[in-house]
Amino acid sequence: MMLPNLPLFPERASTIGAGVDHLYFFLLAVAGFFATLIFTLIFVFAIKYRRRPGWNKAQPIHGSLPLELLWTGIPLALSMVMFFWGAGLYFEHARAPRGAEEIYVVGKQWMWKLQHPEGRREINELHVPAGRPFKLILASEDVIHSFYVPAFRLKQDAVPGRYTSLWFEANKPGKYHLFCAQYCGTNHALMAGWVYVMEPVEYERWLSGGTGSETMAMAGEKLFENLGCANCHHPDGSGRGPSQVGLFGKKVLLAGAPPVIADEAYIRESILNPAAKVVAGYQPIMPTFQGQIGEEGLLQIIAYIKSLGRGGKSGTGQ
Repeated sequence: MMLPNLPLFPERASTIGAGVDHLYFFLLAVAGFFATLIFTLIFVFAIKYRRRPGWNKAQPIHGSLPLELLWTGIPLALSMVMFFWGAGLYFEHARAPRGAEEIYVVGKQWMWKLQHPEGRREINELHVPAGRPFKLILASEDVIHSFYVPAFRLKQDAVPGRYTSLWFEANKPGKYHLFCAQYCGTNHALMAGWVYVMEPVEYERWLSGGTGSETMAMAGEKLFENLGCANCHHPDGSGRGPSQVGLFGKKVLLAGAPPVIADEAYIRESILNPAAKVVAGYQPIMPTFQGQIGEEGLLQIIAYIKSLGRGGKSGTGQ
């Protein structure tokens, strides 16, 4: 059970929190037990075997198979328990459950910018309902940041030039600290905020109270049109570039390279460095949009491509 008044033990407010805490206390107990045992034996042996009148030198033991098996087997068994317990928690936390709602997060010196698929934007705040899983897709506009919510027992780096993700399900309404846990510059200590866990009905009221009605997919569609992407990427695949309909999550055949899965990282690379992976049957004629579109715009285009559904002819970029 947690100690709410002791700062070393923050409040627990996510479904994975109990498992993380139990593993942590097990590791702490093992370390504490052996540290106490070793220092106690050192103290006892230092007194019992001290040099004194009539002291006889102890006879050395040249080998003991049972003793060697004992001091090898016990640490091995404890290590395997720690490994499989920790690996189980890692895999549970690494794979978001099917149907988890996605929220896009961009780290920037020195703030967190978040956007819900429905279009609601937040800075240094995140509102979520209790009892629903959420997947956060993180990016950085400058240096490495780290999204850290102690009450959820989760932390994930936001790395420039790539996407990372984490998921959580809050199970206790309340207000919880959000920090950047990676030193990112002069005002690193100010890169903090709050996560508000709300009752589902209250959350829906908050979500519908946004000033704008444009979803991320709608914003991405506008960018797709404004950047001229639709001139080459026709929905029926008849353009100079492959269709984006049904692309996300599908296998893409490449020219002179093994197939890849069209995920967020692949779409991002295809926009910023289209010559890196050329779709089979198409020419490498797409220009780069490096410097013309920021991380938020990239995430909006990705949201738009995701919204196009599945089952179409796959491919993106060049």
